[in-house]
Amino acid sequence: MRCCRVMAENNDPGANQQPRRKTISSPYIHRLQRRHFLLFDVLPILGTAGAFAFLAIHPFGTTEFVLLFAMWLVTGLGVTVGYHRLFTHRTFKAAPWLAGVLAVLGSMAGQGGVVSWVALHRRHHEYSDREGDPHSPNLSGGGLRGTLRGLAHSHFLWMRRHEYPNVVHYAPDLVKDRGLVRIARLYYYWVGLGLLIPTVIGGLVSLSWTGAVSGLLWGGLVRIFVLEHIVWAINSFLHMFGTRRYASRENSHNGGIFALVTLGESWHNNHHAFPESPSFGLAWYRLDPGFWLIKMLEKCGLAWDLRTPSAARMAAKRISGKSDPVGNAA
Repeated sequence: MRCCRVMAENNDPGANQQPRRKTISSPYIHRLQRRHFLLFDVLPILGTAGAFAFLAIHPFGTTEFVLLFAMWLVTGLGVTVGYHRLFTHRTFKAAPWLAGVLAVLGSMAGQGGVVSWVALHRRHHEYSDREGDPHSPNLSGGGLRGTLRGLAHSHFLWMRRHEYPNVVHYAPDLVKDRGLVRIARLYYYWVGLGLLIPTVIGGLVSLSWTGAVSGLLWGGLVRIFVLEHIVWAINSFLHMFGTRRYASRENSHNGGIFALVTLGESWHNNHHAFPESPSFGLAWYRLDPGFWLIKMLEKCGLAWDLRTPSAARMAAKRISGKSDPVGNAA
């Protein structure tokens, strides 16, 4: 689950002949899941409704727009560049202090502590669109009813209760990183900081309590709501709809029209075909802001060992008839 701070079982696999369990399920974990679901999935919906109601007291202005956009951008990059491309798939290496900053920014998004998030996503790739995938939309039956049930499950409802991936199995590299584990244990504080920053800025700019509340609503809860649903749509809709350029064992699709708003994550079929690539667009003309940041960090000497797939490897996986405008592998 996204919120659970339970790091793993402490079983020694050498002392216990039973194979290490890939997932953990207990009433305690399910209580934590329900609490996180209510705090960070349901509450932002209510906060967004409250933000529109609060317009009667404090209008939406430049400050609210800047706070919403800036907080969405930095926390979204924390998720796609930090949580996803760096920590989950190790598509590049980064300076330790930079990795810590990305982990904190990703935590502010309210999508779970970094170690838990990585374990869940690695399990998703292992079982994608098969039994064991935490959030596939394709396992709820056929027809319109099955499609709607699958989308509702994968987009939102799966987070209420699910098996928690054992981080010792799925994220042993992160468990060994003491600095990253410390950041993960402070997850709730980072989420709180992500709410406090726009609140303080909104209050200072307007010199009023209404400005502070408006900053909290738009830069905090609305921002979390917007970013969450962008990420969830990739898990749900892009495993059902879109285009497929590369052969992959699951049902991932690209949604290039959403590339900017998803910071490059909507090149989802590309990503599943080449999960080791820091570039999800795989070509310069496919918009991928997450990769732009990584390339900028590389030029500054803060990121290195970027592992983009070769043209030959991309051509080998390209679905017949799919090519880019200049005839190269996409």
